[in-house]
Amino acid sequence: MVYVLFGVSGSGKTTLGKLLANRFNQPFYDADDFHPLSNIEKMRSGEPLNDTDRYPWLRNLGDQVIGAYQNSTAILACSALKREYRELLATYGSIRFYLIEGGFELISSRLKQRDEHFMPNSLLRSQFEALESVPNDGVVSAELSKEEQLLQLEKLL
Repeated sequence: MVYVLFGVSGSGKTTLGKLLANRFNQPFYDADDFHPLSNIEKMRSGEPLNDTDRYPWLRNLGDQVIGAYQNSTAILACSALKREYRELLATYGSIRFYLIEGGFELISSRLKQRDEHFMPNSLLRSQFEALESVPNDGVVSAELSKEEQLLQLEKLL
């Protein structure tokens, strides 16, 4: 079983995913680490990814992470913005999706404070436009403290 924390960039997927993985002593994966260099360069230049960019990346996640953890558990932080992306990932095995949801202003303020990430704040609007929040197995508010988010997520699992 793979638990996927999904949502827009800056919502806190990676931070919460690491906390959850540590709490349950499970492996954690960040989908950003699986992007090909061409995707990273495209986003750095301020150009949003399209389906042609995303599908090979999603298939790689399916092969490398989801397919590998059918007899055990892992945590994956992945934007998985569209329903069809989540449906594709689900073809690789047992998976549950939890949306990390926050308002544009909150997430934008977080992105403005990050300088180590390749995703620029200028692409955030396109991510909110692409986000299809249903179906999912639960929603965690990005407005809460990290500890409150972790408790909320634990209740959903």
